[in-house]
Parts: sequence; C-alpha cells; structure tokens
Amino acid sequence: MVPSEDESAESPEPRSRALSVALQVLAVCAAAAVLLLRVAKVPAWNSAYAEDWGIFLVYSWQHPWHLFVPYNGYEQLVPRFLGQVASMVPVRDVAAFYAVSGALIAACCALFVYHASAGFIRFRLLRATLAAALVLLPIAPLELVANGVNTAWYLMAAFFWAALWRPRSRRGMAAAAILGFLTAASVPVVAVFLPLLAIRLAVLPRLRENAVSVGWLAGLAVQVPVIADSYVNHTQRLGGALAPPGQVLAYYFHTVVLRALGWRASWHLESIAGQNGATLIIGAFLLIVLGWAAITQGRQVRLFTAWAVLGGFVLMVASTAITSYLVKFPPVRSPVSFEGGSRYTVTPIMALTGAMIIAVDAFVRRGIVGRVSPDTTRLRAACAAAALGLVLAVGWVSDFRYVTQRTTDGPWQPIAASMLTRCEHSGTGTITVYAWYDSHAVVSCARLHG
Repeated sequence: MVPSEDESAESPEPRSRALSVALQVLAVCAAAAVLLLRVAKVPAWNSAYAEDWGIFLVYSWQHPWHLFVPYNGYEQLVPRFLGQVASMVPVRDVAAFYAVSGALIAACCALFVYHASAGFIRFRLLRATLAAALVLLPIAPLELVANGVNTAWYLMAAFFWAALWRPRSRRGMAAAAILGFLTAASVPVVAVFLPLLAIRLAVLPRLRENAVSVGWLAGLAVQVPVIADSYVNHTQRLGGALAPPGQVLAYYFHTVVLRALGWRASWHLESIAGQNGATLIIGAFLLIVLGWAAITQGRQVRLFTAWAVLGGFVLMVASTAITSYLVKFPPVRSPVSFEGGSRYTVTPIMALTGAMIIAVDAFVRRGIVGRVSPDTTRLRAACAAAALGLVLAVGWVSDFRYVTQRTTDGPWQPIAASMLTRCEHSGTGTITVYAWYDSHAVVSCARLHG
C-alpha cells in the first residue's frame, strides 16, 4: 500500500501554515482561470452546456431541492446540487455560475491530486506537473471544461489517487472521505474500485486508514436507492445489450492510448500512419516507458504501473460497455471537434500520465541517493520534470484551446434575455421553456430572477 503523505511530524508555524493556505488558494484560482480560458469561440462564462440547463437547471426551477432523482438511471448528486444553486441565481448569471463552479471543482481536484500523490512522488515539482496534467488535459475542451454535468469525471480522477492515499492529518482524511462520497453519489461506475478498497481494508484495517472507503460507501448508500427507483419507473440505464467486447477494446485503444499524449497530435499522426498505425506508435512509446519503469524502478513503481494500466482499462471498459452507443460513432476533428464519451477517458489517461511521472521520480531518487548535494538533487529533479514536461507539452500547448461541440448552442445571454422578455408579457407569471425531458416545461417567472 502507498506510503503516507510527506507531512512533517511537527505542526508548522501558524505563519507558515497561513502562507501555505494562501498559496494553495492562489493556485486553485489560477488553475480555474486557465480552465475558463480553454473554451473557444463562445466564452465559458456565456455558454451553458448540455444537461446543465437541459436537465438539471429546468428541473430545479420546477422542483426545488429534489436532489435524489435518477437521470440516465442513476443519481448525479454534484450536477444536481449545482443545478439547484444555479436555479437560485438570476437567469442571466446561470452560465457564469456553471462555468466558474465547474472550473473551481476541477482545480480543487488538481490540488487534491497534488497532495494525494505525495506517497508516490517525492519531488514537489513533479507532483505539480501531475496536477497541471489534469488542468491541461488535452481532451478536456471536448466536453469537460467549465461545466457542472461533467465535474464527476474530475472527481473520479482525484478518487483514483484518494483510493491509494494514506493521509495522516484529519484534514486529509476528511477531504478523502468527502471526495469518496461525492464521487460515488454522482457516478456509480466508481464501484469498480471495490477490489482495491477491499485490499486496502485487509492491509490497513484501522478505521482512520479507510476514510475514503467510508465516504465511498456513504455515496453508494445514496446511489443504490436512486438506481432502484429508476428500475421501478423503467428508466434504468441498463435497458439493452452491452457493447460488443471487440468494439469496446478498439474504443479503448483509439480513445485512451491514441489520445494519451494529445488530441491534435494524434490526428496528425493518424493522417500519416492511419488510425491503427498511430495507435501502435503511441502504444509502443507508452509500453517502452512504462515497461522500463516497471522492470527497473522498483516494486512500488511496478505495482502502481500495473494498477494504472489495469484500473484505467477496467474503468474505461465498464463505462463504455454500459454506454454501448459510443462505439458506433467515430470522433470528429474539423471544423468542430467531438469525441463521444471523451469524459470516460479522463481517469485512464491521467493514470498513464501518473505512471510516467512516478517512473521519472523514482529514476531521479534511485540515481542520487547518498551521492550528491540537495541542490544537485533539486536540479536533477527539475531537469527530469522538464524532459517529461516536453513530452506532455505536445498536447498541453496544441490542445490548450480549440473549438468543440460544446459551443454549438451559442451564447447563453440571448436565451436568458428571451426568457425574461416572455416573462414580461406573461399573464400567468409562468412561461414554457425547453428541457430535454419536456419541450414545454412550465416554470415560474419568479424563479428566473433568483
């Protein structure tokens, strides 16, 4: 099991603690700002995405604080809660609220990953690289960035690390428990982590070592009754056949392995070598790096690499098999980029990235123990992070910002203005608005003013 986080045995001075908190708050705000800037064409704060307004916002206008209601056959607590809060702000500010809250949640997940990876990654610069990889994830603009409905997939990426983390502070344990609860209460496929959490319990039986598992179980306790309710109402997710295994396997290689180092880079490589050829090239690179790490960098790196590959694969296969229609639609690059189910690739891609970073960290540590000064150690760590950063930067730079289907609905302000104008001429104090579940959903005009 992963070593404990690298916390000092003694409590830091109040001034140092305050400075640390201030720097972390600043880092979260900066990361959120970066995420907001990644939405092209229509600014993130002026575009409401998919189910955010089509399901959760309108439903909250109609049924305030009805949070435990199935959509797509399961509970989505975080998106529903954000929808409830969005329904309480003026309608003109809805898109801005969703964008900022979604970006802040993703940024907080990156900060969590920075702390939770401490047991595997010694050098802070490399941990910062891992956190940056989540903020600058190449496939994020496709459907993840700055919205509410897909925040659960950032939570899932953080949960991957929470399941391995051994926090020593009460704050760390509370954060792990809260993350476990929110993830399990928002996306049931997190149940695939059961074997790992069971091993964790067997190896570390003390309750304080299993805060994340307690939160995970509490989230599933919320999730299960809602899923049962979907079966009662015949709206369950598993209503048809699962996707064929061969198509699921091909989908994994073409959306995780091929896209692992960059969305646009993968398309350029495809234009040269074809989709399967490009997948083989990227796959061979990952196999060489991760294989070298597993063979030469020790047991801890070997175990993590195995879990990164296997855990990400199982999570992706489970998500894809259930959402069987995804394997039938090829990705689109131009003029508007889209890849159905790209949200499912976040954790598998981040797991592979984490394995590469851990390998670099282990390589630096094994080569310098007892031989060089601390200054030289830090210099070599910086060089190793820079080399790895050059590989990752291929996707970070080229995919920082590009036009995707996210903005095809256009800006939110004209939609909001239309609703308010119709309210001014409404004799009943209500208007009908479009929702995915009802094209003539009736809402009170009073709700639109916050």
